[in-house]
Amino acid sequence: MNEPMRPLTLGEILDRTAQLYRRNFWLFAGVSAVPMGGMIAVFVVFGGLFGAFAVMAKQGQQPNPLLVGVLAIAMVLIALPLLLAATVYSNGALTFTAARVHLGDKPKIKQALKSVTARFGRYLWLIFLQGIFVAGIPSAIAGTLVLVLYFLTQNAPSDGEGAFLLGFVLILIAIATAVVIVLRALEYAMSFAVCVVEGKSAWPSLRRAAALSQGTRGRIFVMFLLIMMLSFVLSMAVYIPILIVIFVMAALTHGGPSSVATIVVAEILNVLMNFIVQTLLTPVYSIALVLFYYDQRVRKEGYDIEWMMQQAGLAAPVAPSTEEPPMAEASLPAPTEPAPDGGVEQP
Repeated sequence: MNEPMRPLTLGEILDRTAQLYRRNFWLFAGVSAVPMGGMIAVFVVFGGLFGAFAVMAKQGQQPNPLLVGVLAIAMVLIALPLLLAATVYSNGALTFTAARVHLGDKPKIKQALKSVTARFGRYLWLIFLQGIFVAGIPSAIAGTLVLVLYFLTQNAPSDGEGAFLLGFVLILIAIATAVVIVLRALEYAMSFAVCVVEGKSAWPSLRRAAALSQGTRGRIFVMFLLIMMLSFVLSMAVYIPILIVIFVMAALTHGGPSSVATIVVAEILNVLMNFIVQTLLTPVYSIALVLFYYDQRVRKEGYDIEWMMQQAGLAAPVAPSTEEPPMAEASLPAPTEPAPDGGVEQP
């Protein structure tokens, strides 16, 4: 990184995100596409098989129900592990790449993916814990409250006013649950950056991310909103032409046997277009969150001074712990953690 580290505004973080993505587009697109490619291929194969069954049913040939059931079970057993693996590799490799690029390095796609292989279990456990604390616990509490209300109102007189009040309470519970989920997601948003850059395990990464995110969660929320708007615009730009083509094809078939094939083609195109959109947008989240991570370290821990000392040769990066598999992140700046007395403790 040629420019000095300093606290950045939200606009500067977004501008820096766009710059890093534009300068390293093929690197980020490749890192994002590789983990999702296998999963998309499996979905296309299963979609084609189910489409073939639909065509057979349309032509009066009843497919074997046992075969359809086995195919559905196989899809679940194969697709879910692939989805988890793709999520782990995508988040880990993109975070690794964003951190290296931000600090002036440019890793290869193979190097980024290999960095995840060494810590796959740790990243998977981090995603699992994130899911529990962000959505699992709030949803469980909300579900418990709904069940309690259900049993309490079982013997209550069913008048209009009571039903309205019950509905109002359920809406409040749903809104409160959604708010809590969003707040917890913002609290732990930088956990992958902490886990990848600092080499921490899952639970300490969550705690560290929660501490670092204090004071910047509103900015992260605005960033998420802006990227969601970008996602909507890009999705519309991709899907509208495809929908037009599909409607024209459906009109030309006039509901004949080929109309089922049109539906199958439409589903496959939908999966492929979703793959393209996700491949293009997922790196933006990772880059922005890595920039927020370093920005908070500059603001809270004076990381800009530590970085300048390392660039001047006055402080050497610390090698990773011997208990962990060696990673390319050893060339990243040495992590620092706040000491109990408020100072900075070198590991």
